[in-house]
Amino acid sequence: MKVADYVIKYLEDIGIREVFVVYGAANGDLIDAFTRMKDIKYVCTMHEQGGGFAAEGYAKSWGRGLGIGAAIATSGPGGMNLVTPIGNCYYDSVPCIFITGQINSQFLRPDPEIRQVGFQETDIVGIVTPITKYAKMVTKAEDIGYELSKAIHLMLNGRPGPVLLDIPLDIQKKEIDPDKLFLYEVPTLNSYQVYVTFQIDDFLEDLQKAKRPVIMIGGGCSSSIGIVQDALRVLKIPAYPTWNALDIVCSDNEFYGGRIGTYGGPGRNFGIQNCDLLLAVGSRISGRITGGNISSFARGAKKYVVDVDKPILQKKLQQVPFDKNILCDAGLFLGLLTDRARDIVLPDFSEWLNKCIEWREKYDPVKSTMFEVRPDVHPYAFMRILSEKCTPNDIIVADCGGNIVVFNHAFKTKYGQKFFTNNGNSPMGFSMCGAIGAWFARSGPGSPYKDMSKEIRGNVICVIGDGGMTMNIQELSTIKNYGINVKIFILNNHIYGITKAFQEVNFEGRSEACGPKGYNPPNFLEIARAYGIKAQSLSSNQRSIQEALIDSVLSDDESVVVDVVSHEFHSYYPKISGWKTPIEDMEPYLDRDEFRKNMIIDPLPGWETCKYTGENLKIE
Repeated sequence: MKVADYVIKYLEDIGIREVFVVYGAANGDLIDAFTRMKDIKYVCTMHEQGGGFAAEGYAKSWGRGLGIGAAIATSGPGGMNLVTPIGNCYYDSVPCIFITGQINSQFLRPDPEIRQVGFQETDIVGIVTPITKYAKMVTKAEDIGYELSKAIHLMLNGRPGPVLLDIPLDIQKKEIDPDKLFLYEVPTLNSYQVYVTFQIDDFLEDLQKAKRPVIMIGGGCSSSIGIVQDALRVLKIPAYPTWNALDIVCSDNEFYGGRIGTYGGPGRNFGIQNCDLLLAVGSRISGRITGGNISSFARGAKKYVVDVDKPILQKKLQQVPFDKNILCDAGLFLGLLTDRARDIVLPDFSEWLNKCIEWREKYDPVKSTMFEVRPDVHPYAFMRILSEKCTPNDIIVADCGGNIVVFNHAFKTKYGQKFFTNNGNSPMGFSMCGAIGAWFARSGPGSPYKDMSKEIRGNVICVIGDGGMTMNIQELSTIKNYGINVKIFILNNHIYGITKAFQEVNFEGRSEACGPKGYNPPNFLEIARAYGIKAQSLSSNQRSIQEALIDSVLSDDESVVVDVVSHEFHSYYPKISGWKTPIEDMEPYLDRDEFRKNMIIDPLPGWETCKYTGENLKIE
């Protein structure tokens, strides 16, 4: 058996059914190996970045620990085009294996001081080492079993993440005996369950004394959705999902407090900021959550954090110093917590829960005025209507920039839906490619759902901005070539909206390189139709017209591109005004008396005038 055949057979044996590829001379043997396999197929994308994004979407559609994404590229520019997808997977903890072909071993540079010897020679391992859990060039054919098994183990264990193997062309061609290969020996780890149990007891003791407890659920809980639901039913405290967890604690959950952070909104953030006990599970607590005035975050609370990534739990490395740091898998921790909580009598937190729900509803970012007749579409109104029309079986993939802020404010998720974006790296143009991967996971030839009814499989829906759409628009060809059924809604404001909003705050209103100066989107309808894909335009803000169009698009058996015209819209409210502002006080500012009445803990100095210095609290 050739090394190339062994690699593809190994991927098949661990359950991967689609691998996203772009052909090149250095990966030719790897791609040819698919012709000798039964259950694994390649999917040709138009660009390696699109293929890498699709692999990420494929893995995310299954949930971490349940699905693995895979992409193969050639040497030189092929591998370098994978860098952004690899970074995506690293920062969002997505298990993906990336394989690059490399030039023949004899042409590899003998010393790093030599810039290049062979044609398209690139040290891809050196480039991606900082953004992978493991990266290695396979220099001996007999090492392939060890390197593959090691890479897969490291990819899935602990905090998941991407791995890369770089395989020279001559190594791919070599013959090996699979029965004589050495495999990676998984190290034996000491159990930390007993220690975690003591920490759980500490939390439950604090919970019994608390008046205003909350739990924050992060993306690290994505493979433990059922366990999260059990925990909430037992604890009965308000739950706040991060942007990576909007399908874990959905909008229809009885304990859902709302979405938090710098674009959360005062009603959602009041719960976090007024709590006296915070349990954060599976979240790294980024600046998107805390805002720039980090010490003001949940400042009146005793704070517990649970994470499987040991460095995050080192207080000297934490942006937000937590009182209790617990090293544990999110699902294991919540399962143990729930079991022990069932055996004790917890206080009745219903009054506090109702208060958090009242805040969430009263300060809904979507206002009735947004549905009024206007010459174009108000994106908040459209997104709310789209969420009403989506079913619990749908997969929704959103892009970065202004459109993800609109989604966060206006889209109401339902239990059973799968939603994801890329938050850590947040590249424009991810969502359409991610939706391609999601379609293969849900409806592709290797999917266990492929023979089920459309109602069970649901739709794959892509929400993307005009700027993001232009980044990987060539993947419309992939959609056409494979008969992929993805509904693409382009929130087209004819600018880089989030960029323009940033420039207005920081550069006295000057708008450079974001539109219309330096950027103008193309005619998406003509481009989509040129690829042979259906396309429609939506420019009316009338609810009945939007509902009819959405119904028609979602019921279509083919992909449809919808150009949602919201010309020049870039007012993404509510939001914090600068990085000195605590997240409970957001633009548009509430009346000062109303704001003060909603604060159970003392507001920061400057609240009377909404002028915060950022010097009120110091990180110790």
